[in-house]
Order: sequence, then C-alpha cells, then structure tokens
Amino acid sequence: MKYILILLFIPFLSNAQIKMEKLDLMPWPQNINLKDGTFTITKNFKVNITGNPNPRIFIGATNFLRRLDGRTGLFLEQAFITKNNEFPEAELQINCVRNGKVELNEDENYTLTVSANKIVVNATTDLGALHGLETLLQLLQNTSTSYYFPMVEISDSPRFIWRGLMIDAARHFQPVDVIKRNLDAMAAMKMNVFHWHLADDQGWRVEIKKYPKLTELASDGYYYTQEEIKSVVKYADQRGILVIPEIDVPGHASALLSVFPEIGSKVSNEVTYTVGRRSGIYTPTLDPTNPKTYLLLSEFFDEVCPLFPGKYFHIGGDENQGKEWDANPKIQEFKKKNGFASNHELQTYFTMKLIPMLKKHNKELMGWEEIMTKDMSKDAIIHSWKGVNESVSPGGSLVAAAKNGYKTVLSNGYYIDLMLSIQSHYLNDPIPKNTVLTAEEKARILGGEATMWSELVTPLNIDSRIWPRTAAIAERLWSNENITDLNSLHKRLKTISFRLEELGIMHLRNKEVILRNISNNQDIEALRDFSNVCEPLKNYKRNGGGKKYFMFSPLTLFADACTADAFDAYDFDIAVNNYLGNKNIENQTLVTNYLRKWILMDADLIKLSVNAPLIQPLLPLSKNLKDLSEQLLIGIENKKKVNPDVLNGLLEKFNLRSPADVEVAVYASLKKLFQE
Repeated sequence: MKYILILLFIPFLSNAQIKMEKLDLMPWPQNINLKDGTFTITKNFKVNITGNPNPRIFIGATNFLRRLDGRTGLFLEQAFITKNNEFPEAELQINCVRNGKVELNEDENYTLTVSANKIVVNATTDLGALHGLETLLQLLQNTSTSYYFPMVEISDSPRFIWRGLMIDAARHFQPVDVIKRNLDAMAAMKMNVFHWHLADDQGWRVEIKKYPKLTELASDGYYYTQEEIKSVVKYADQRGILVIPEIDVPGHASALLSVFPEIGSKVSNEVTYTVGRRSGIYTPTLDPTNPKTYLLLSEFFDEVCPLFPGKYFHIGGDENQGKEWDANPKIQEFKKKNGFASNHELQTYFTMKLIPMLKKHNKELMGWEEIMTKDMSKDAIIHSWKGVNESVSPGGSLVAAAKNGYKTVLSNGYYIDLMLSIQSHYLNDPIPKNTVLTAEEKARILGGEATMWSELVTPLNIDSRIWPRTAAIAERLWSNENITDLNSLHKRLKTISFRLEELGIMHLRNKEVILRNISNNQDIEALRDFSNVCEPLKNYKRNGGGKKYFMFSPLTLFADACTADAFDAYDFDIAVNNYLGNKNIENQTLVTNYLRKWILMDADLIKLSVNAPLIQPLLPLSKNLKDLSEQLLIGIENKKKVNPDVLNGLLEKFNLRSPADVEVAVYASLKKLFQE
C-alpha cells in the first residue's frame, strides 16, 4: 500500500514543480507556496487600501491598476485611488500598518495571499506593500481567453538593506526622463537606492545658484536645475527609493577646477584647467592645504544637501593619483609639518574636513574604498569597488571594511559597464561562502550596488547596458543566497526584459533604432541576427584606454546595438551541449539551424553593405562565422572529419580584434563542436 501512495505522490510533486517553473518572478521570494486554483480577473477588479500608509501607496496602487489594465485590455472600471477604504468589498485588499520612511533599515517585508475570490497584501509599511504589488503583477498568467493569478501564499523580505543602482550623469549627461524611467524599473525589481553621480572631470551637472558659472562653464549646457533634482527625488520617494548624490573630490575635479582654478594643486597660480573631453583618469586635484577649497565645498554642500532628504552623501574619493600633490612644494611642506607619511594620509585629512560640513545637514559621508585608513571616521560608509576578500592598498576590501568597524557596500563584481556576463554578476555574493565574519561584522555589509559608468553610454543605449541584467543583481541582493540556478535565471529574464518595456525602458526598441541607422533604413533582420551573437568588447577594451571616443562622440555603431549576454549565445550553447550529449536528429537540427542561419545572414549583410557603409566593418567577422559554420555543417551532416588545420585557422581569425569593436559570443560553443 505504501508503494502505491509513493507512486501517487510523485506525479503530484512533479506537477507542482512544473507550475512553479512557469512563474517568472524576480527577485525570487523568500518563501512561496503555490496552490491549485486561480483568481480570474474581470473588468470589475478593484483595489482597497486600509491602515495608516504614506500616500505613495495610492500612487503605487493606481499605477498597478494601469499596468494590469494595459496587459489585460479589460478596461478596468476603477480610476484613481486617492484615499483609504474606498471599496471595502474590493477583491484586492492592501493593508499597511504605518507610514514607511525611505531610509535604510526600514521594514520592507510583505505577505501576499491569492485565493479563488480574494487577494490580500499585508505589510508593516507601504514600502512592503509596493513590493507585494510588483510580485502580484509578475504572477499574472493567461489562458487563450482570460487572465488570472495562480493561488499562492508568499512571505517575502530582502536579504540586504542596500540594493542600489548608480548612474553616472557626469561623463554623458542623462536627462530627467532617463533617470525616471530607470527609477520605475528599479522599483519593479525591488531596488531601493539610487546613487546619482553628478560631478566628475567631464562635467558638473548640478545647479549651484550662488555660483552659476559652474554650470555655465563646466556643463556644456547639460545639467540638472535644483527644481529638476527635487522632482527626481520626489519621484523616487513615491517608489520607495532613496537618492544619494555624489560629488567626487578631491580627484576627478577637472570640471570644477575649470571654474575655480585657484583651489587646484598645480604649482602655478596662472595655470588653467579644462573640462575633460575623454574618459580615463585625470590628474587635476583639489588643494587640501587651501582654506578656500573647504569654503567653496561647504557652500556647494549648503545648496546640494537640502535637495536630498536622505542621510547619505557620497564624496567619491577615488583614483587620486597624487601627482599634483607630489609636484607641489607647498603641499609637500604641509604634509611634513602635519606628520603625514603619504598622500593617502593627506587625503584622509581632507576627507575628515568634509564630515562636519555634511553633519551640519544631518548627512553621513560615503566614499569609494580609497577613503578607508586607520584614521577615517567609523561613521563613514566604505564603497568597495576593488575587491571582496583581497586587501588593496591604498584602501581595502569589503571584508576588511566590515572587520574594521565600517558599514560597507559592494560594487566590485557589479560594474555593468564592463559588459561582463550576467553569470559573473549573479554569482557574485556580497558575503561569499566560507567568509569568516561575526554576526556584527556581517550586519555592516549593507548590500550592493550596480554601477553604470557612462563613458560609453548615451540616452540612446544606456537602458540596454543596465537592463535586464541589473534584475539579476537585484535578485542577488534580495533573494536567498541559494537561489543561483542559471537556467532559471535566463528563462525568467526573457519575460522580465519584455515587461520592462511597460515601464518605458528602451533597451529593446532603441536597439532597433541603432540597427536602422546602421542599415541606412534597409531591412534589419540580418543585422539583428548578427547582433544576437555578438557582444561589445569587455573590460574597457573598446575605448582603448579612454583615447578612442570623445565625450561628445555619438554612440550609434554596431557595438552600441549589441549587448552583453548576446540573445542567441546562451540558447546556442545549450543546443550544442545537448547535441554533444545525444546526437539524435532533433538535437542535430537545433544546432544546424543556427549554422544555416548564419550562412544566409552573411550573404544578406553583403547585400545590405552596398548601400550602408556602417556595415562594412562587420563583414570580416560575419565571413569568419559563415566559413566556420559551413565547415561544421559538412562535419555534422556528412559525418566527415573536417581538416583540423582548417578549423583552427578559422577559429584563430576570431581572436583578432574586429574593427567593429565586438566579439562573437558563440566562439566557445563553436569550438566545442569542432573539438569533439
């Protein structure tokens, strides 16, 4: 009898697993219990809110309705939600105990229960309720005739309290609409910190009313007015996101010094500074011995700090090479007089002078890991960008910061501008396994932050560099550390990527815009196919040490249409692995279909290039892919051994840098085929 029960139970488990695999939730909840049954949505579907929430929940619930209506086309009857308890009998009940504050350590937990005729979101704060609504939207499924939510019980909470995205608006300015649409996407992925990089060598982007020349001379006309900043901060607050500004000092100061050269560290008083026109590390640095340096910074902070209600202010502090300090006798004398053994100690002196300026506005100082020394205030937050476990001098690692008593945030491994694989980000945990830390030290690791440096992004292509891959980082920072299945990640990301368009994210549509430009408005199918197997050069190789592109160069080339994690590369690798494991006709066909597509694609690109000069740089790489595909087809379909010297020669061509600044992402998979 017991064996019969076991056999009956096995199908039940597999069916439950199948149902669970249909869910495209991201980040994955901490606890989820999927049940049999559904809640069917009709045009009479309504929302009711109770408790004592912040009014942001009314905006969030209204947006939820509009997005749900947009997906279902039901023309839902409920309009704008403006107050508590408007529809006590509504199918969706949102219960918030109290007003949530947009700050770290706030309660973001929620529970979500979907039954056959009722949906309930319970949360201590409206911030948790907003997260619950995002999960509910992700649960939406359909039959051929209707839309429904599966019956489910979810209890959810974030693993880390700092789940951030940094956007650099200094190198390439990003207009307010770009910032706001990315805030919407962040909220959908339950991210809660937006780090806004506002000043660097290449531009000063924040209005200082006392010193209008800062934006007149150092922004090229691209900057945020104080009213625009307030608008963004309010928009973020309505979505439960804390905004943290960054003004990078004492290095990365070319733009600032182009207006105030007298506080620079060059020896001559008559020297001039200019706004940086390329990327890279510049030497201009503020003079830490000049009282006017601190007077001006204090005045800047007096205007900037009140624009940001949050309690954190990022002062940068990174990549100060100290060349100007070393060459300045006055600064060297100051170091000697004060017993500073190194430029690092001198920079600590400089940074410590900023703390009271910020405390005046109830702000805590945050900086990149170079600010960490034995004398740095333990109130400072250390932003780790160089490493997790290995100490780097000067500065230190995330673990070293936590052990030394600092709160710390990880960005190493989350540099999305490097164009590295999504796997490298997803499996990069702020607290790696086997890390030896006390509970108190672990608590100092606040979380992580994806960093979007803008040397190679404009408003046209920035979304494609951030999304959908930042969703994987959001999951790493929210979900249980054991949620690491890459197949599940890729499967869910396809849906999440599509859904991000609903929020205005332009990573998919702007790719088409760039491809049409490249093709000279011809058919882009072949270009799209090629872009789906190519990725931009990684680790800043594309920009040649910052010398290839100016900050005003348009980014409308093939490399700008391509993304990390080329769309077809992952699926092709799965097809290759399946074929090598079992060479049946079905698996063989999946592989050879790709090879045939690339052969035809090359011929189509050649035709397009007759009236599209921007396609010409792609042709050598496309030909390499075509030639290799032809040889592999001969081997696979004719069961013939292809000359290994021929294959090796073709593969070697892939190792040559393409003038298109891309690499073929299926290279490793192709290599498997000819090596077997």
